[in-house]
Amino acid sequence: MGQIYGSMQSNMAEVFGNRRKRRRSTDSQSSQEDRDRERLDSKSPKKKKLLTTTQYIYQALFKEQRNSDVAVMALDKVWHLHKVYLSQSPYFYTMFNGTWKEAKQNFVHIKILDDRINVDSLDAVFGSMYSDEIEIDAKDVIPVLATATLFHLDGIIDKCAEVMVDTINAETAIQYYAAACQYGVMAVKKSTFQWFQINLLSIYNKHPNLLRHITIDLMSALTASHDLYVMQTEFSLYTLLRTWMFLQLHPHYDPEDPVQRAEALKTQERLVSAGVETHTPSGDVVQWTYFTSRMEERSFLATPEGQPYVRVFQKLRTQYLTNHYMDLKIIFNDNIIPKEWLYKHIHSHWDALLRIDHSQEDGGLQQLDNEQFFENCMRCGRMLLEPGYQKWRWTGFNYGMDLILIMDSRRLNIRRHHRHEHERVLSLQTRRKFMIRTTVTSINAQRQPVFTQSSEITTLNLEKNEEVSLMVLDPKLVHPLLISINMIVVMPPNQSFKEIVPQSEDTTLSAAAIPISEIGAVCERSLTPTNSADDSAVCVGGGDSPETASTPSSPTSVAGLRPPVGRYSWTRSNPVITSDGEALCRDVAC
Repeated sequence: MGQIYGSMQSNMAEVFGNRRKRRRSTDSQSSQEDRDRERLDSKSPKKKKLLTTTQYIYQALFKEQRNSDVAVMALDKVWHLHKVYLSQSPYFYTMFNGTWKEAKQNFVHIKILDDRINVDSLDAVFGSMYSDEIEIDAKDVIPVLATATLFHLDGIIDKCAEVMVDTINAETAIQYYAAACQYGVMAVKKSTFQWFQINLLSIYNKHPNLLRHITIDLMSALTASHDLYVMQTEFSLYTLLRTWMFLQLHPHYDPEDPVQRAEALKTQERLVSAGVETHTPSGDVVQWTYFTSRMEERSFLATPEGQPYVRVFQKLRTQYLTNHYMDLKIIFNDNIIPKEWLYKHIHSHWDALLRIDHSQEDGGLQQLDNEQFFENCMRCGRMLLEPGYQKWRWTGFNYGMDLILIMDSRRLNIRRHHRHEHERVLSLQTRRKFMIRTTVTSINAQRQPVFTQSSEITTLNLEKNEEVSLMVLDPKLVHPLLISINMIVVMPPNQSFKEIVPQSEDTTLSAAAIPISEIGAVCERSLTPTNSADDSAVCVGGGDSPETASTPSSPTSVAGLRPPVGRYSWTRSNPVITSDGEALCRDVAC
């Protein structure tokens, strides 16, 4: 045993000894390789990061303008450039390679006729031809777009379009739309128009100094659009148009100016002291006075001042302005829309109501094609800021149907409400038919549409108190949500009479017309919906308060305006006419 143990010990010592030798040999070899590598590194040249070719070209040829073969002058500035790079532009390619005199010259003078183009935009576009990228800020995007359009640089135009679509908001939308129309950028035109459809009534009624810059062409197109989100009813759109028209007629007045607001408040106090109840916010007193103080019987649209705005009001769904008693009184007081239009609507409403009551087939609603539906449908809208159970109705006479919208979790329902405690004129017919389309849009912080879900045009035939589902919301729809309802309850009347605006109106009213003309005599409702409440939409039950449909404050002082005269009578209690009041209301029939 002792021999075996000694042999094993000897073998183990030999094995470990060999391992130590190999380790020392390996370490020695690694150290030698490191020393060799260091020696080679010390002999090889140090690497230095150089400018890329693109950066070198941009710096040497554009910034330092070396070896220039052509000088380009525009807006009193000269750039020393290179024809080979400028020829990337079809504008310069044709100039340098055709029979133009500039092809043989080394100096080009470009006359800039577009006011949107400036020196900075020219410099940016010229520089982009020497580089593979261009940085465009939102504040500079329109001048760069104008310059790129001049030189036919499609790549830069597309880049500008991307920047514009991403930065559409209340302040940029009007400028972007105008630029897109001028330079033919259809993607931007489509996106900005869609933004206007969603935000016109919910944003610009709070920003009158932005509202006044919307052109007649754009406002006409928006008013005609069936995809316009009308918050709350068509009457809200009417009040917005009234304010917009007033602001355009008085471009020098600032309704947001504190001095003018204070003056408007004083004007209202003087009117109240004189016994004249304006029933309107102080900021809108001047607007109210302007339209109601005209002594002419003809409508404002029939006057030379109103003629440019006729086509906008022709696109307004005026048939839905006459289904609420107080709305109708305000509209007659304003005397903007021709009375003949309103009389025609009242006649067609009464005719439809009699047909429904008589249970005639053609008195009810027949199937309409999509074009007929979209041209004549009622437009109503609402914003839901937070999830939860909510229900509401849009007020106004709806031919005996009380329709309630209900948002319950992720489902939007409609109910034909029929309860005796509801003090409205209700149809006793067992079933009533109507057509409806629903659209729901989710918006981001810039109020740009993130996701939109629309239903097909559906014909519903509801019994009393029957409730049906309009839409199950897609999971991509997140609050805040904008809801738009398009609906037709009776067969739409012929609207061809709106093609004519009477230049004069008969001041001798028949016996049948007297009650209608007196609608504008004494108005108990605010002539303009206030910023705190609006009865166009009414919450039912435990729902949230309705979205406010307010009209922007109007200019607060207009030289030469008179208070209402002759045509209107005003109730007052215990009037005390001061000297100011006498001067202010000298011609008012109190």
